[in-house]
Amino acid sequence: MKHHLLEICYLIGSVTFIIGMKMMGNAKTARKGNLIGATGMIIAILGTIFLYNKTIVNEQGFEQPYKIPTLIYGLIFGAIALGTVIGWMTAKKVQMTKMPELVSMFNGMGGACAALIGLMEFEHYPGQVGPLIPIIAGLVIGSVSFSGSIIAYLKLNGTMNKPIRLPAYNIINTVVMIGVFGFASWIVYAASADGGSLWGMLKDGTGAPVMSGSAAMMLYLLFAAALVYGILFTVPIGGADMPVVISLLNSFTGLAAAFGGFLYDNYVMLTGGILVGSAGTLLTLEMCKAMNRPLSNVIFGAFGGGGATTGGPDVKGSIKDVQVSDLAVMMNYSKKVVIVPGYGLAVAQAQHVIHELEMILEERGVEVKYAIHPVAGRMPGHMNVLLAESNVAYEKLVEMDDINPEFEQTDVVLIVGANDVVNPAAKSDPSSPIYGMPILEVDRAKNVIVNKRSMNAGYAGIDNLLFYDPKCSMFFGDAKKALTELVAELKTME
Repeated sequence: MKHHLLEICYLIGSVTFIIGMKMMGNAKTARKGNLIGATGMIIAILGTIFLYNKTIVNEQGFEQPYKIPTLIYGLIFGAIALGTVIGWMTAKKVQMTKMPELVSMFNGMGGACAALIGLMEFEHYPGQVGPLIPIIAGLVIGSVSFSGSIIAYLKLNGTMNKPIRLPAYNIINTVVMIGVFGFASWIVYAASADGGSLWGMLKDGTGAPVMSGSAAMMLYLLFAAALVYGILFTVPIGGADMPVVISLLNSFTGLAAAFGGFLYDNYVMLTGGILVGSAGTLLTLEMCKAMNRPLSNVIFGAFGGGGATTGGPDVKGSIKDVQVSDLAVMMNYSKKVVIVPGYGLAVAQAQHVIHELEMILEERGVEVKYAIHPVAGRMPGHMNVLLAESNVAYEKLVEMDDINPEFEQTDVVLIVGANDVVNPAAKSDPSSPIYGMPILEVDRAKNVIVNKRSMNAGYAGIDNLLFYDPKCSMFFGDAKKALTELVAELKTME
């Protein structure tokens, strides 16, 4: 009876994961979808704790029911409560600018859990190739995801703000990768040959093989090697590619969790892992497509870590700035305004002010839309989440392919904190690192206003040719302060 109830719990969990992920594809239903998925996870966890048939092998070699001591239940729920409190408080306090770092850290914790499962379960399956394969695969992939996510976290928070370029690092990484997977394959073979040769001749009280010290050493060496590869894999990658790396590492964690599902014959763990792994992989490929770069170029290119390339042959003309009074007049008498949000908007926490600006303009008959580039911000969907936080209507968020044809009929484009995603060098300068990347074609609009704190280069570390366009004016200042002044100026024109 318990077994059937547990299967029902797992079925409910799997279905809610799928429904929740589907609902998260729309900003209006994303919050509800997240809650539905979380509810399914709670059901699966409680079902596993209370309904799983727990058995042990007695001295005669037969399985018998095992009753978990009350203390163990206390430790389990104590750990769940502690993790819930830490996760809740961290998520509540994190600023939107720090959200990519939080995602990277949480993803790393998922990889660490998969690796720990491998470390703990390895000794329980001597001579059994079937379980050993997912154990070792989960250990390696989880370890890579953990250490890689930690490096991504350090890059995003500025601790490691420049990529580290080792001599011939592509060759080094390839050799280490082949070595790790070769070592893992050897361990599976050695642990399964002749009933588990890695375990030696040691036996426990029931006569079952016991893992020897050398086997334990090999296992931890593999764990350390996988951690090192995760570091080497992520360290050279430039900051501009961190959103892609986070998504890729997220798919690794999902894959590691799926291997855990194979190991435990746990359908909900398998379903969740497959969903995370496949979604992360598809998102990674979509972002690479949005940048017009193959995944191999992201991984091996280390793009986005150098300094700005200013004063090149394509950088011609001078920049001009605009005063808040002139900008207010320009926007007040426009028919159509398109706002391009970027990471600078998130840094300044100006999403509420920009929504107020939108409402004022619409009250005066101005059509206002937001142009969203697929890789704007520091993680996929960063700008969508940021604007949804200030109650911007989802219908006003227009994707790049849909908004580009509208720029020619746009009176004013207001760019707030975005840089590389509007750089015309992607279309006109074959020598530019971002050449070929699809961009928001804001230079086709009648007037372009760029709000930035300074002339510093964007995350890709290259100069922006848009700033020298005769139709472009710079609106310098912190986004929140500058937009607040603009809103105040517009209110005086009532």
